Amino acid sequence: SPDGRKVRGTIHWVSAAHSIPAEVRLYEPLFSEEHPDDAEDFLTVLNPDSLKVVTGCQVEASLKDAAPGDGFQFERLGYFCVDDVDSKPGALVFNRTVPLRDSWSR
Repeated sequence: SPDGRKVRGTIHWVSAAHSIPAEVRLYEPLFSEEHPDDAEDFLTVLNPDSLKVVTGCQVEASLKDAAPGDGFQFERLGYFCVDDVDSKPGALVFNRTVPLRDSWSR
């Protein structure tokens, strides 16, 4: 930065007036145990929070022509791709493929 500050990142905001709606799917590990095959019944170690669907999200209007499989980084959330089954023009669906490392929780 010109004033000598060391900026670690830049946050961008999306104008509500110039955004488009999207659904965002946040995936976590499917199993709550590292070795699910050690459990007597794998159903007992399924992670009930392995998928969180967030509706009512707003994304940049430039994403309106995003094609299935296109990848993007959403600030502070991770890397996402356009769902190739459920995403349609006017009803975008993004799947998180990789979360960002959380240094705050340390």
